[in-house]
Amino acid sequence: MSDTAAARDFGDSFGGGAARIAGQVGLLLGWSPDRFWQATPEELRAVLGAAGSGGAGGDGSGAIDRATISAMMERDRHG
Repeated sequence: MSDTAAARDFGDSFGGGAARIAGQVGLLLGWSPDRFWQATPEELRAVLGAAGSGGAGGDGSGAIDRATISAMMERDRHG
């Protein structure tokens, strides 16, 4: 479907854009609509960043390395 056809199907409104994004997130991440609407923008950004080239690891590969896990464990040890 072209971008123009998608815009016609969902409209150019906030709701239309949100419906498009919810559908894409469902396909990419397997999230239900409820999970999408419960997620904060920051959670969605973090998950998509980890799945893409930005990655969660320090090297940008998307993989979490041992140093990253150790740092997370140290930060969360007392909290």
